[in-house]
Amino acid sequence: MRLLSRPRKPIWAAIGLSFTVTAALADGSGKVADYNLSGVSLAKGRYLGSTAFELRMPSSAYQDPAKEQLSDRNFMAWLPLDFQDGTIEVDVASELATDAPAYARGFIGIAFRIDAAGRFENIYLRPTNSVADDQVRRNHSVQYAAYPDHLFDRLRRETPEKYETYADIATGRWIRMKLVISGTRAILYLDNKPTPSFIVQDLKLGARQRGGVGIWLESGTIAHFRNIKINQSTY
Repeated sequence: MRLLSRPRKPIWAAIGLSFTVTAALADGSGKVADYNLSGVSLAKGRYLGSTAFELRMPSSAYQDPAKEQLSDRNFMAWLPLDFQDGTIEVDVASELATDAPAYARGFIGIAFRIDAAGRFENIYLRPTNSVADDQVRRNHSVQYAAYPDHLFDRLRRETPEKYETYADIATGRWIRMKLVISGTRAILYLDNKPTPSFIVQDLKLGARQRGGVGIWLESGTIAHFRNIKINQSTY
């Protein structure tokens, strides 16, 4: 198991009953230094005409299906918060690297409740699956996983169809992700649509899990993100 970088002291704290973190890149308020990095590089630049972060993993870290079982890992850039329940919103976009392996799907998503032991919940996208001409692949466009014990391969094997679904997404464009998290439930909304795209009723790490929030990727992906908004309510 690869360890996460040691978290810095949180730069945002609770105020009253809730706190809000906004990294609105259009006004330059988000900085690379705000993030802890787990096996990735992070740079600030422009993508599709907007100021955005670019997230990459080294090609040496790509998984080799001839040598290992493909699974979800902990490559991400994350904010050292104490998030438990609330909302997370971010614009994400992904593209395939020029050296992407054949199984690459433009993997990109939101990791949340990242704790000091490196455990976290994750809802992520496989944008190339959404436009595939194979219906089974299309059904695997959105995925839930919990690191390290409930990864996509285990969930797909033990409870087929429950933790993944289809969504109308694609590489090379901005996708608005909004997660509403409460206890053991997470609801995903995409592209500002009023109806949920995906619902998880039983987050595997439990209702008391809490910690950081980040952007996650996997092999062969160049990830971009902007306009992060995190709001936590405490009860």
